[in-house]
Amino acid sequence: MTGRDAVVAAEGLARTFGRGAAAVVAVHDVSCSVLPGQRVALVGPSGSGKSTLVHLLAGLDEPTAGHVSWPALDGHPRDLRPGAVAVVFQGPSLLPALDAAENVALPLLLAGHDERSASRSADHALEALGLSEVARLLPEELSGGQAQRVAVARALVAEPRLLLADEPTGQLDRRAGAVVLDALVAAAATTAAALVVTTHDAAVAAHFDERWAMEDGRLVTGEAACSR
Repeated sequence: MTGRDAVVAAEGLARTFGRGAAAVVAVHDVSCSVLPGQRVALVGPSGSGKSTLVHLLAGLDEPTAGHVSWPALDGHPRDLRPGAVAVVFQGPSLLPALDAAENVALPLLLAGHDERSASRSADHALEALGLSEVARLLPEELSGGQAQRVAVARALVAEPRLLLADEPTGQLDRRAGAVVLDALVAAAATTAAALVVTTHDAAVAAHFDERWAMEDGRLVTGEAACSR
């Protein structure tokens, strides 16, 4: 495969927040590509730029310099079907007015699925993550770990082609974290989706054959796919 086959590709990517003496460089001169079916653990300490890079690769933020493209997707994520590029955020992301199943079904409804099939798919996604019993609970009634797993189910239900997860096991115990990792990898394998998971947990990173490391906003390892 070549760069033309990449689900997402970045060249000379940089993101700076603020200006002047108060400016913070979160990502600096990152070039990388992620191919269909590729599984990447993006490791590094808090503040190393992992989350910012994920937001850039998802098209949720605009770079200060450089360029991001999605060659295999034929367009920017905002122009694709809902759920084609899915992100599991580190913080709370569920809509408070919707119950767990409704949150999970939302990408399918936005993509034009009928309510019955979307609800059925949402229930299956929740069941896969051991969450059937919370399907009708509102986000405020969920624990932090349950809410995170519901967010994972929502990301998986639309069968994304690019799946980006930012510290998806950070609020979970080892057992629940293993369930989430297994679900992410299995879902990506089913659709040949590219999967990038950020983590500072060596045990999580060990589940991935490919590991990239970030330090002070730069990719410092993973030269087979990325350049400094």
